[in-house]
Amino acid sequence: MYEVNALKGEITNRNVALFVGAGVSMNLGLPSWSMLMEHIASELDFDPRVFSTLGDSYLLAEYYKLEKGSLGPLRSWMDREWDKTSKDVKESEIHEHIAKLNFPVVYTTNYDRWLERAYDAFGKTYAKISSIADLPKHANAERQIVKFHGDFDHEDSIVLTESSYFERMSFETHLDYKLKSDMMRYGILFIGYSVSDINIRYLFHIIDKLWRESDYVKSRPPSYVFLTRPNPVLERVLESRGITTITSVHDDPAKGL
Repeated sequence: MYEVNALKGEITNRNVALFVGAGVSMNLGLPSWSMLMEHIASELDFDPRVFSTLGDSYLLAEYYKLEKGSLGPLRSWMDREWDKTSKDVKESEIHEHIAKLNFPVVYTTNYDRWLERAYDAFGKTYAKISSIADLPKHANAERQIVKFHGDFDHEDSIVLTESSYFERMSFETHLDYKLKSDMMRYGILFIGYSVSDINIRYLFHIIDKLWRESDYVKSRPPSYVFLTRPNPVLERVLESRGITTITSVHDDPAKGL
């Protein structure tokens, strides 16, 4: 496949930053986003099937925070469920590849610590960036892991409610400025995402807009997204935004990835 061979060369030359979504963590048997929503429903004494019809996940989490007064209890549950010590990160071939492929920067919208553990398990040094204080300390690190939607170690950083999501979508925080800089420097490979989500497609739009408004659009590095199944409509739209799609040749998304 031409796209895969081209991507392989770009990764080898360290010209690609990785963007990791929840689908990657699920390969360790961690809870899905829908399971999180079911837990929120149970905490608020709703039937999960009814609760899921009342809004998207960000709105439902916002409601939880208003009713409970904080995300504290929910964050504690998430930390326990996503951070089970009984899991062995070396059992995940995907995490092994991520650590060993030597990406200069890995962005993740996951709150958990499994990427960090994978790097530790496979002997790869890294710098974790989750706040503005981390940026000057680790600006020249060989490998960076950027917790784009927050980190369990810093509760206030977690992007889960509608309000926190709106702030993230403004793309005006310190991490956003870093992302914009990296998007102009590297191609991006997106894995573990359902690109039916408007937020990730908005990010594709931002990348495209940044390059089209620059004087160096012809120097734009290629970016890629992994799809678990073919979608000709989505592939055509992403192509128009300069994103190359790589579609799984396996029915099992984990095997395909």
